[in-house]
Amino acid sequence: MRQLRYPYASTGSAKLLAVFFVVAGSLHFLWPQAYARIVPPWVPLPLVMVWLSGACEIAGGLGVLEARWQRLAGLGLIALSLAVFPANVQMLLNAQAAHASPVAQTLLWLRLPMQLPLIYWIWRTTLARATRPALQGMDMRMDR
Repeated sequence: MRQLRYPYASTGSAKLLAVFFVVAGSLHFLWPQAYARIVPPWVPLPLVMVWLSGACEIAGGLGVLEARWQRLAGLGLIALSLAVFPANVQMLLNAQAAHASPVAQTLLWLRLPMQLPLIYWIWRTTLARATRPALQGMDMRMDR
């Protein structure tokens, strides 16, 4: 059986992405109550969701480093980044309800669109490159 090798797992971007998600996921276990406060009210079992999302962030971060898991980790981290977006909105709503400073509220507003570059970084590091080895050596000429 031919083993696919993706050299991208050892890139600096993959390592940085892994550290980012492992640290972020670990924080869910260090300060779960802080994260539970930003779980939207319509989401059941806030503390369980905090632990689950933290575990998924850690698993995804570690998966980015292992070539055979990198694609699945990338898909999972993109899905997770979309799934936690309502928590980012809830954090802003909580700040507005608490009459947080305009600077704090502005920073929270600015955080919302930052999910897009994060998703792009995940995609670029784990998925965009995964298709390249399959294309190497292919003759794409139509005149054959």
